[in-house]
Amino acid sequence: MKRLFVAFVIALNLVLADAVVKECAIHFLKDAPALSVVPGFFNLAYVENRGCAWGMFQGHVWPLAIFGIIALALVAWKRRSIFGDNTNSVSSRLGAVAEPLLYGGIIGNAIDRVFRGFVVDMFDVYLGQSHFPCFNLADSYISVAVALMLLASFVEKKSENKA
Repeated sequence: MKRLFVAFVIALNLVLADAVVKECAIHFLKDAPALSVVPGFFNLAYVENRGCAWGMFQGHVWPLAIFGIIALALVAWKRRSIFGDNTNSVSSRLGAVAEPLLYGGIIGNAIDRVFRGFVVDMFDVYLGQSHFPCFNLADSYISVAVALMLLASFVEKKSENKA
């Protein structure tokens, strides 16, 4: 139970950071042209995303918000099987890092959907004319959490194969 409490305290701090960055994007980037940070690679730009990853499901804000809240509840309920137990194994330590990141990302975007009706995105990565869809800190948290969980599953499989 202590690990869950710590995960949610960290997640709340991540949500706060996400909210501050989104408010800065609204204040400084809304109704302004994209701000080039690394020419030819990275801009700051204001985007209102009324869908989810890569702009899918545009206009389905409430179903996406409800799905996010249900996903958060299910992940918290099944957390031991998803993130590992409290052992000192590499996969459990990776899970301990991934857990608050996933919670923070889900909560950060759910707050936007519920209170704004869209998710604020601001990070625009591109190469030439090829743009990766704009994203925000909460999206980054989710992506890093998923990468850590995949890495943990490979580490766990490798250790099982050795045994």
